[in-house]
Amino acid sequence: MEKRTYKKWIVLVPFPEQGHLTTMMQLGQALHLKGFSITVALGESNQVISPQHFPDFHFVIIPESVPMSLKKFGPAEFLKNLNKTSEASFKECIAQLLLQHDNDIACIIYDDLMYFSQYAAEEFKIPSVRFSTVSATHQVCGCVLSKVNAEKFLVEIKDPDVRDKLVENLHPLKYKHLENLGMGPLEPFLEIFREIGSRKVSAMIINTASFLESSSLSWLQQELGIPVFPIGPLHITASVNSSILEEDMSCIEWLNKQKPRSVIYISFGSQAQMETKEVLEMAWGLYNSNQPFLWVIRPGSISGSEWLPEEVSKIVSEKGYIVKWAPQIKVLEHPAVGGYWCHSGWNSTLESIGVGVPMICRPFHGEQKLNAMYIESVWKIGVEIEGEVERGVVERAVTRLLVDEESASMRERALVLKEKVKAAVRSGGSSYNALDEFVNYLERK
Repeated sequence: MEKRTYKKWIVLVPFPEQGHLTTMMQLGQALHLKGFSITVALGESNQVISPQHFPDFHFVIIPESVPMSLKKFGPAEFLKNLNKTSEASFKECIAQLLLQHDNDIACIIYDDLMYFSQYAAEEFKIPSVRFSTVSATHQVCGCVLSKVNAEKFLVEIKDPDVRDKLVENLHPLKYKHLENLGMGPLEPFLEIFREIGSRKVSAMIINTASFLESSSLSWLQQELGIPVFPIGPLHITASVNSSILEEDMSCIEWLNKQKPRSVIYISFGSQAQMETKEVLEMAWGLYNSNQPFLWVIRPGSISGSEWLPEEVSKIVSEKGYIVKWAPQIKVLEHPAVGGYWCHSGWNSTLESIGVGVPMICRPFHGEQKLNAMYIESVWKIGVEIEGEVERGVVERAVTRLLVDEESASMRERALVLKEKVKAAVRSGGSSYNALDEFVNYLERK
């Protein structure tokens, strides 16, 4: 029997921030290896990735998008404006692509936050796929929030008894975890959760592994009534580094001089901002822990300062090493690294799990608090620093992670997860199979 031919072009619509872009490009690489041609649609003012790093991909521009610089006026308003102003121009973009590719578009895969893409998919009757660069559990929370009465919920969530109450059928989630999903106050984001939840997509892809979040994935599959494909962690099989920030490789030479599992690596991602006082307390706590440390501090990441205060530089010079941006995977894989102090972003969480490194969690906003809860209380591969950062708290957290008796059990559990992740992405593993199932799903469309 003659093998049926199927559409070969896939259009990717990433959100223009480091964590979102990185994962979308990793997805593109995985699908390209399956035989698809990839077109990436970038906003006119938000071209933050270098096309030359992806010579096999095609890039198109969505005109009239809102520049990232306007995010300073509020992330919720930025997202709403971005989606509003991009809708019409993206439809024109897809119309042109359909002409160029003789209607040969298999699907549009868009980042959750780029939900304007759905209108074009509906108009041109192209299968649409939501791509989640955050956890399945975060998606569950978004679904719950999309259905709440906003006014009632915002009043009830202030009640301590309500905050600590488990969400029905969603153990270990508590209502207080739902409050922290926005980048700032929750109220403006409730409208966005409803907007995203109202989109009737064909399928969903999530950058996770089924064993990490099995109950959340089962809940989503039932709630959404569409295929859900957990195909992560995508970074393990990615062949191209899609970082949009320049990496300082000198830190690897420094790590080569350190003892095995002695170094605490600190990086809070590409967005977090810290106060000078907090940075100083961190520096003293790290110094007092008597452990060497590698610390990523981006220019401008300390409020009101372009670079390190002099006192911090003096503290660091004895036991630490600072870079503006690090080759994170290489650092986490290095035998000298014994722990990772992170902001608990989903990419960083998966990267640390992928190499079996336990974590100190200092979440700032959004889904980070949810991930920190999983790291400490569900997977039990780390500790969370809550409240104000103080040098004594920092010293104790580093000691617990690298020195104390419990550090061995945390590391052992982290290594077990590492092996499970490796098995998931290998031939026959759950994530490997989920990717194949997604390809087969597109063939049937």
